[in-house]
Amino acid sequence: MVRLILASNSPRRQDLLLEAGLDFEVRVVSIEETYPNHLPPEAVAPFLSEKKAMAFPLPEPGTVVLTADTVVIAENRVLGKPKNQDDAALMLKTLSDRWHVVITGVSLRTTDGIKTFSETTKVHFMALEPEMINHYVNKYQPMDKAGAYGIQEWIGMIGIDKIEGSYHNVVGLPMHRVYAELKKILG
Repeated sequence: MVRLILASNSPRRQDLLLEAGLDFEVRVVSIEETYPNHLPPEAVAPFLSEKKAMAFPLPEPGTVVLTADTVVIAENRVLGKPKNQDDAALMLKTLSDRWHVVITGVSLRTTDGIKTFSETTKVHFMALEPEMINHYVNKYQPMDKAGAYGIQEWIGMIGIDKIEGSYHNVVGLPMHRVYAELKKILG
């Protein structure tokens, strides 16, 4: 039996794993989520995921450590977690009435090494009125979310009108791919 460790405090990732019927424990190693300036935006999430995996102690045999990082890319810029409410409102204004991409990088670390992959989803917000943005930022406190929004929350429900790719990827973990990769490891 393989032991799965989720190295993330994200309640959304924990919920997704639980909903998929996976048994796991949570253990987190803190890292500074920095990356080289020369990295192309689409390489940031897998880079940070692997950085998190490498910060974790080498797992014991029969253990898989899962790390992940999600970024939002708009106008060829990485939108991470907002610093404050003003930053969150500015991010949402940037996303209003346009497409952006959400990339989640996932790393699975075992005694044999690390398997890192990423999933990309295109998301389109309709035009968001300033009142909608202010309501969301003040009521939902999106400070722990890349791009300052949760697709599963109010702003996602009423503001996102198109999505191309995995919904769960935007939530924080592309479960179809995670499950497939775990099956490969388990044999």
